[in-house]
Amino acid sequence: MANSQQSAGRPPRRGPAVAVSLIALAAAAGLSFLAARAAADFIETRSATDLRAALAGFDWVTVTTDGLQVRLEGIAPDEVQRFRARARAETVVDAGRVTDAMQVTASAELATPAFEVELLRNDEGISIIGLVPADLDRAGLIGQLKRQTGATRISDLMETADYAVPEGWEDAFAFGIKAAELARRAKVSIAAGEVSIRAITDSPREKAALEAALNRAKPASVRLTAEITAPRPLIAPFTLRFVKDAAGARFDACSANDEAARDRILAAGREAGVPEAAQCTLGLGAPSARWGDAAVAVVAAVNDLGAGSVTISDTDVALFAPADVEAASFDEVAGRLEAALPDVFTLSAEHEEATKGEAGPAEFSAVADSSGVALRGRITDERMREAVESLARARFGRVDSALRSDASVPDGWTLRAIAALEALNALDRGNATVTRDLVRVSGVSGSQTASDAVAARLAQRLGAGARYELAIRYDRRLDPLLGLPSGIECVDRLNAAMQESEIGFEPNKSVIAGDPGPTLEHLAETMALCSDFRIEIGGHTDSQGSEGFNAELSRSRAQAVLAAMTEAGINTSNMTAKGYGESRPIADNDTEAGREANRRIEFTLLGEEPVQTEALAPAELVKGVTDSPEEVAARAAGAALRAVTAAVGPVLGVPTDPEAAAFAATEPVRLLVSGVDPGRIASQPAQEAGLPELPLLQAATLPAAQLLPDPDTLVAPAEAATAPAQKALRGAAVEAGTIPAQEALHVNRPLPRPEEPRKP
Repeated sequence: MANSQQSAGRPPRRGPAVAVSLIALAAAAGLSFLAARAAADFIETRSATDLRAALAGFDWVTVTTDGLQVRLEGIAPDEVQRFRARARAETVVDAGRVTDAMQVTASAELATPAFEVELLRNDEGISIIGLVPADLDRAGLIGQLKRQTGATRISDLMETADYAVPEGWEDAFAFGIKAAELARRAKVSIAAGEVSIRAITDSPREKAALEAALNRAKPASVRLTAEITAPRPLIAPFTLRFVKDAAGARFDACSANDEAARDRILAAGREAGVPEAAQCTLGLGAPSARWGDAAVAVVAAVNDLGAGSVTISDTDVALFAPADVEAASFDEVAGRLEAALPDVFTLSAEHEEATKGEAGPAEFSAVADSSGVALRGRITDERMREAVESLARARFGRVDSALRSDASVPDGWTLRAIAALEALNALDRGNATVTRDLVRVSGVSGSQTASDAVAARLAQRLGAGARYELAIRYDRRLDPLLGLPSGIECVDRLNAAMQESEIGFEPNKSVIAGDPGPTLEHLAETMALCSDFRIEIGGHTDSQGSEGFNAELSRSRAQAVLAAMTEAGINTSNMTAKGYGESRPIADNDTEAGREANRRIEFTLLGEEPVQTEALAPAELVKGVTDSPEEVAARAAGAALRAVTAAVGPVLGVPTDPEAAAFAATEPVRLLVSGVDPGRIASQPAQEAGLPELPLLQAATLPAAQLLPDPDTLVAPAEAATAPAQKALRGAAVEAGTIPAQEALHVNRPLPRPEEPRKP
């Protein structure tokens, strides 16, 4: 009991236990702090190391760390670099731990904008593009341009800026406006103190005049850069005529296809005695790349003769020597010239024979081509000269006459000259010469029966007994029955094929996009008939991009089309590729549709005459004497009688010579054939064979249609002989048989008489 009371009266002893606990807690806290501090130091050091490695390319960035926080400091060159540095840092540490204290270098003050203007002028109007001072009187400027140029459409695409006008701007702007007034097709670029002009003129003379006018108008304070071109003209036919006589040596006409050929031709002319001031026109349309070789050779030939003349018209060369040139010398020079001429050229050489006894008149000559006719020689008097020139103008259009009146010419001289012109009118181009006792006609025609037609015309004009010589070549491309396209029709078909299924390209490249096969097939169909024409493939772009880039892109695209055509098996030997860039727009470049139209491939004809890769077959010389009107009428009556009896005889049971019957039945067909397939003959209008009259059309085509019902079916001789008669018996057999023969006597359109059937 006493022990229990003593225990209840004393407090418990807890002091040592509490102290131990506190000491343990303090030790644990200290250890935790040290561990946390060590971890923070490790993270801080590791972050700083990783950030410095990541920002090694940003030497302007300073990295500081404060525990887990990262601070980026420094002056960035621009806002883009500042953003990149922060983004790079956030790839190493969390974005929430990055403090961006970076600054950006202060931007320089904006420079004053440059005032620049471009004026684009063509036949459709004027466009003004660029930046001009705010105080410019734009309405007054447009009114001035309308008054000075007469342009009805002026597009004002200028923008204004209210800045100080730079030195030299006002003089340059005034001169640029003046330049746009002077040049009808030009691009005028204006900047302070300088003006750049790119212009196209119609001729070298206009080019020189424009250059002189610009130099006169240019202020001393303005620098001018001018690029003015004058495209070469198209010369058809491509002609050179050189004459050496008592008056001296001269070029009556001179054409050259390039500068080198021109210099060689003029040098040959000067060696032959031509004055230094002689000129030779550069142009397009030469029939051969060796035109210069041919021209130099013919000039040298006349010089070797000492007197005479020579004319080259496309590939035809005509050499003439007067009577006082020795025959041996003429033969030698003509032989050497024939050997020296390039393969595609053909030579016609004539040596005037010395007259015996009374001297006859100078000959009358006419040279005709697509551009008109040139008349040379003598004529009876002024009244007859006017009559001959009037007829020539009616037949050929343009007339270049140098006829001289001479009362000593023989009787009937004017009639012979008119007959020669009528005969020449039956050809596509050629020469006609009239002397005292001979009419000579040579040239080229698209009709295989041209010699017969010319002989008939001479007979109608001169009557019986007139001597003639004919040398007429057949050119299949001029034959209307074959229907071959002209050069213009060829490029029209090629451009139409491109529009139907255009060859496209990858953007800003010359690589053809998609399958060009269908387009190439269409192009191949046309080129099969047109490969002998000189054709250019032109590439064009819109105005986006630099001028130099567009020019090169258009050239390479045109070259790509040419290469694709060649790889497709198309004959492209006479085709060239050229790039025009943005210089020839056909639509407004301000719209997407316009730019699309301007991005194109376009075919252009470089010469209307086809290139002769080989000489045409030589003309067969035909000599003869015209028949009398009575003989012509008797021959026609005989042909009519044979046609009637041969066609009607078998039906009526009248004995008929089988050979004559076959001849009569097939005569209309033979007159139309000329190397064309029968199916085409049966449907081809007879007027293309020189028979335009309606009765003759019916008479000529009806037998052909009956004889040739199916081009693939052979017709038996008996059926061929009786078919026309059967048809004629329903109407008028005599009329069907005689109309072709009657119309063969037509004055303006004679038919050649066929050869008589050979007897076995």
